[in-house]
Amino acid sequence: MREGLAQVLLDWYDDNARVMPWRVGPADRARGQRPDPYRIWLSEIMLQQTTVAAVRDYFVRFTNRWPRVEDLAAAEDAEVMGAWAGLGYYARARNLLRCARVVAEELDGRFPDTEAELLKLPGIGPYTAAAVAAIAFDRPAAVVDGNVERVMSRLRLIETPLPDAKPAIRQAAETLTPIERPGDYAQAVMDLGATICTPRNPSCMLCPWRSPCAAREAGVAETLPRKAPKKAKPVRRGYLYLAQRGDDWLLEQRPDKGLLGGMLAFPTSDWGEAPTPAPPALADWRDAGEVRHTFTHFHLILRVMQADAPGPPSRGAFAPLDPKTLPTVFRKAHKLVTQGRTGRD
Repeated sequence: MREGLAQVLLDWYDDNARVMPWRVGPADRARGQRPDPYRIWLSEIMLQQTTVAAVRDYFVRFTNRWPRVEDLAAAEDAEVMGAWAGLGYYARARNLLRCARVVAEELDGRFPDTEAELLKLPGIGPYTAAAVAAIAFDRPAAVVDGNVERVMSRLRLIETPLPDAKPAIRQAAETLTPIERPGDYAQAVMDLGATICTPRNPSCMLCPWRSPCAAREAGVAETLPRKAPKKAKPVRRGYLYLAQRGDDWLLEQRPDKGLLGGMLAFPTSDWGEAPTPAPPALADWRDAGEVRHTFTHFHLILRVMQADAPGPPSRGAFAPLDPKTLPTVFRKAHKLVTQGRTGRD
């Protein structure tokens, strides 16, 4: 049963595999071309909590600038954090550098080829370890992302709401993972979820697994996977300060630990329910509006304060600015004061 279902999906994948800059397609793989573990690892870190469409250009820029793990390991932290700006979840970028340096300096530039050894590296959790082991090294590891959860819950009619359904989904994924071509199979299931077994209006008539799909047979495919009700996200507020001196802007580097850690930013107050203003310099600060941004666990509303002729700053320094190196919430504030546009999502 395992090999039969897997082979049906692999046959579909051979004809329908998506083209991605980090992927070795099934035809090239059949001719003996092997994936570069560095590129697979980099793409998987970038893809966490992010879409393929958002990652493509970042991946190309990163690999053009740092084509090998040794190149990334030797890069300045600020360069990498600036190149990452806009992808979000900035702890990933810090762990990216830590992992690259361990691989380059302690492992002679070679990534481990097993889940157990990959899990020992900074920033690599169970999903990423399985993905790199399967895709880069053809290990029969069960790779379970959101697409795979959706496919498995429908195929096996797993009606328990997430996250309680995760053990049953993982068991289903492990049971179906084949010994032959596990890397192609892992990518095939993800492609199936992304293009056919979609969250809404799944194209069941085009699906290679339509016959064995229990949810399609029961007429409930679109309702799965079920999810427990989400709790409302809290709202935090704060003040953000934009000051310009000629072509330079007042900037500071956020602490390494914490949200947006290590990133270049405009000075802010603390963020909370009732924030206290914390201007970084004496100035005639004026209200320029607000920007809003949503993080994983909360909504943020920042009151943007602007000054044209501030005194000596108590923190940060004036420096040239490329807005693209800023995290998204700070880019919104820059856009608000320079273009007069709204800073809402």
